[in-house]
Amino acid sequence: MDYPPDAFARACASRVVLDRIGDRWTVLIVVALADGPLRFSQLREKIEGITPKVLTQTLRALERDGVLTRTVFAQVPPRVDYELTELGRDLLAPIDAIRVWAEQHAARIVTNRERYDEAADQLL
Repeated sequence: MDYPPDAFARACASRVVLDRIGDRWTVLIVVALADGPLRFSQLREKIEGITPKVLTQTLRALERDGVLTRTVFAQVPPRVDYELTELGRDLLAPIDAIRVWAEQHAARIVTNRERYDEAADQLL
C-alpha cells in the first residue's frame, strides 16, 4: 500500500531530503551557486569556515541527490565547475527565504540566547 508523503512518518523518504537541506553547508552551497557555476576554490572562498573535506563530501551528496552537476573540463590544470540543476534551482526560493529570515533575526536570537543563558546561570 502506498502512503502519501508525510515528513512526520518514520519511513517517509522526505526525511532524507529534510536532513540534506537542513545541513548548514548545503544551504550555503546552494545559495552560493544561485548566480551560476563556480569552481571548488571559488566555493571555498565564498563559504568561510568550510573545510575542503566537508565541501567535497557535501558537493558529492548534492550531486548524488541531483541538486547540482559537476562538470570536468579537460585542460591543464583540470577545471571542475559545479552548477545547480533544475531541481537545485527549484530549491533556491525556500532556502533563500530561510537565509534571509536568519539574517534578519540573527541579532534578536543572539540576544534571546544571552538572556536565557544569564537567567540559567543565576539559577545555579
